[in-house]
Amino acid sequence: MATGTKVETVRYYERIGLLGAPARSEGNYRVYSETELGRLSFIRRARDLGFTLEQIRELLGMSDDRSRSCGAVDNLAREHLAAVDRKIADLRALRRELGNLVEQCSHGTIADCRIIEALGPMTRD
Repeated sequence: MATGTKVETVRYYERIGLLGAPARSEGNYRVYSETELGRLSFIRRARDLGFTLEQIRELLGMSDDRSRSCGAVDNLAREHLAAVDRKIADLRALRRELGNLVEQCSHGTIADCRIIEALGPMTRD
């Protein structure tokens, strides 16, 4: 596919209504117009930026009305950016915690392993 999107993914987008059913060739192959390829590129880029399929559905709906104010798009993008910032903060905290555990490793036996201990109690048979 010209957009680098897997065929299964394109078919999924068609099934869930993000893409319309394309025209068919005489050999029953899907034939995508420039508009459909542009829409698919839009979806792919939005996915690369981490937007959910529902957010992409909203963005596509908004983009279909070219005269509309972009305030709603801005709000949706700002909400997504805030979610990304929260994930980054969570990942940084996770990295610090895991780094601390790794630094505590004394390279002894599993019985004395701080990493295993920090993960929680385990029942032993």
